[in-house]
Amino acid sequence: MKIIKFINRLALVLSILGASFSGMVSAAELSITDIAGREVKIKDHPQRIILGEGRMMYAIAVITKGNPFKKVIGWKDDLIKYDPDAFRKFKKAFPQDTKRLINFGSPYSGDFSIESVISNKADLVILDLGSLFKAQESGVIEKLEKAGVPVVFIDFRRNATENTVPSLLILSRILGQEKRASEFIDFYIREMRRVTNVVDQIPNEDKPLVFVENAAGLRDGCCKTFGSYNYGRLVELAGGRNYGSEKFSGFKSAVSLESIITSNPSHIVATGANWAEARPGVKSVLLGYDANKEENVKRITALTKRKGFKDLEAVKKGNYHVIYHQFYNSPYHFVALQQLAKWIHSEDFEDLDPQATFDELHRRFLPFKFSGQFWISAEPK
Repeated sequence: MKIIKFINRLALVLSILGASFSGMVSAAELSITDIAGREVKIKDHPQRIILGEGRMMYAIAVITKGNPFKKVIGWKDDLIKYDPDAFRKFKKAFPQDTKRLINFGSPYSGDFSIESVISNKADLVILDLGSLFKAQESGVIEKLEKAGVPVVFIDFRRNATENTVPSLLILSRILGQEKRASEFIDFYIREMRRVTNVVDQIPNEDKPLVFVENAAGLRDGCCKTFGSYNYGRLVELAGGRNYGSEKFSGFKSAVSLESIITSNPSHIVATGANWAEARPGVKSVLLGYDANKEENVKRITALTKRKGFKDLEAVKKGNYHVIYHQFYNSPYHFVALQQLAKWIHSEDFEDLDPQATFDELHRRFLPFKFSGQFWISAEPK
């Protein structure tokens, strides 16, 4: 009888242990549908992540309570090259972590080493949706998955206003930061609605034509602009008619100066950032955390004096503006949306304060304080 009781108890214990072990196995894997629509199975809460773009840190930082680099082992060094001001902010806040990061190069070109990914024991690579075709064409997705390293796509650039919230939810599950992400998403929706709820009441005939010059002064010549995506979509949400949306389909395109002059937009919004460290001699307005406001006045004035621009009504009336380029690749593009709305419909948004919004973002969600300059308007001629 004692032997039977012992066997029964042992069976019960093994049953409990078996159930617990089964739960541990199922919990060790996470199934995610990424922004490309791919179902991906990844390790639950991966600890060694590679970022296909360093600028993904804009998103990771706002949804992470504590150290946003904790689970990131490396990246592509675009943040260092194209937004050195922001990188210095991260470096000051997390000096040891930024120092140890490995530059894996671009996942879409030949300088990305699968062997290096494996040798550094990466358990996840996160890529940008806008580069999906390049990643498929280069075979990097297939090569990584054969090596046992899953790939997840997110998007804060191509169709940002539609994909930001689902991308944040994906990142929050990967990083185990669901609560923090929920807080930021609430903030994001609130700040977006402060513009869109008003614009919904503005008749189409009262929406002025706006031309967005992508990276003005970065290269010689004119001009590249956005279609109904990215900054083009932000213009539409802010109550403007986006020039690019009316001229072509797709993400962006080169356009002629003659076409801009003929269209004579009511507002011109250029984008600028500190590209001078990567490309000395650029004529862009160097917006960012280390911006020199006096120098930027000279730079925006020079942009308005370019051939063809100086005679436009937008320039003459003081409706030539420059805004931080990197808003276009971050989950806090709502700050840009608010500033665009202030420019395009100043009377309707008299009480809106984009700088106060940006300050709150830093205070509540970023690991460093605000500094610098992120938008500027030229004086009327």
